[in-house]
Amino acid sequence: MTEKLYRVGTIVNTHGIKGELRVIPITDFPEDRFKSGAKLYLKNKDQTLEFTVESSRPHKSFILLKLKGYDNINDVEKYVKSELFADGEEVSDLNEGEFLYKQIIGLTVVDKELGEVGKVTEIMELGSNDVWVVKSPKYKEILLPYIDDVIKKVDLDNQVVEVEIPDGLID
Repeated sequence: MTEKLYRVGTIVNTHGIKGELRVIPITDFPEDRFKSGAKLYLKNKDQTLEFTVESSRPHKSFILLKLKGYDNINDVEKYVKSELFADGEEVSDLNEGEFLYKQIIGLTVVDKELGEVGKVTEIMELGSNDVWVVKSPKYKEILLPYIDDVIKKVDLDNQVVEVEIPDGLID
């Protein structure tokens, strides 16, 4: 397999006795990544195992995942604490102003008054809006809420995010 795989979830436990797995999703599109018929991969030591999703459903903060051909708890217990991966193909169309996390991580953050302040290193999902974590040699760590008042322009071609950092957000 030469395609790049993206981590989309972690199997944290089994659920019931019919082979369902509890997965914590780590993906922009859980509805696409875990839909019936989707391909998932599990890296196990020196091999990559391929699975097909039979069904999935949300349950609390988890996704309950059923893999085709795995109908018993004994078939899936060995995969607990494993990471699930997907290839980059199955992605929903993005609307204007929507981005994949992988497109944002690493972008240079520039403020009109402060100049270059750092690079986006992480995106945290915190309810009403995401928060972009910016590592900066000048200002340590900056937490920028993804709102129109702060994030002014995302220029993927030039790998730059133009921001307007409010007073009090930086020490």
